[in-house]
Amino acid sequence: MNTDPIADYLTRIRNAVAASHRVVEIPASNLKKQMTKILFDQGYILSYKFEDETAQGTIKIALKYDKETKESVIKKLQRISKPGLRKYAGSDELPRILNGLGIAIISTSHGVMTGKQAKKEKVGGEVLCYVY
Repeated sequence: MNTDPIADYLTRIRNAVAASHRVVEIPASNLKKQMTKILFDQGYILSYKFEDETAQGTIKIALKYDKETKESVIKKLQRISKPGLRKYAGSDELPRILNGLGIAIISTSHGVMTGKQAKKEKVGGEVLCYVY
């Protein structure tokens, strides 16, 4: 049993990047699917595929690397809100990551979105993680 599926999701991606894997396979959930779409839209991953062969399904993520230096585009994935200590932020107090170079993934009442989108829509929510 996994007590924090979001931390597991981030750790699997972090470990795959550290081992220079091209593809990582993660058990699926609706929240993880939305987070994967955000990572793709923001250019942190190359592509993704949702497979529903089992009851839960899996997410296959193709990781993105720089062509010249062979370094991963993802430098750091950091879990912010944890099951033991939830972190919430209002629309006026949403964090800026690396002066706007990184993203914060926020779970709001309007769905999962980046910090910039949440500020634009004037909604706050739970700060899930930082990506840069």
